[in-house]
Amino acid sequence: QVQLVESGGGLVQAGGSLRLSCATTGLTFSTYVMGWFRQAPGKEREFVAAVRRGGGQTYYADSVKGRFTISRDNAKNTVYLQMNSLKPEDTAVYSCAARLSISLADRPDGYNFWGQGTQVTVSS
Repeated sequence: QVQLVESGGGLVQAGGSLRLSCATTGLTFSTYVMGWFRQAPGKEREFVAAVRRGGGQTYYADSVKGRFTISRDNAKNTVYLQMNSLKPEDTAVYSCAARLSISLADRPDGYNFWGQGTQVTVSS
């Protein structure tokens, strides 16, 4: 059974930091591109970041570039999202996703498996 479980969300003040984790089971983790998406109330799901299976190449949405860092630990089957300099606009449910491909993707339809998400709330 494939399972992706996010953790690390919470409430933080603007300018603060959070580190999200996504632990996976049931898939050959190292063969998947991993991505992070977010969705705020009333908005479409938005691409945040993606990392290739080896961890050497990353891709970020312009809105988070320079503030967020995606990384992965293939030995632990886990992908991370380090979020710094958080803004109220970053408030959303953040979801981890796995893509069975070697190429990066920034569309939700490009991913095969999804976690349930973790809430991130940034206060002013």
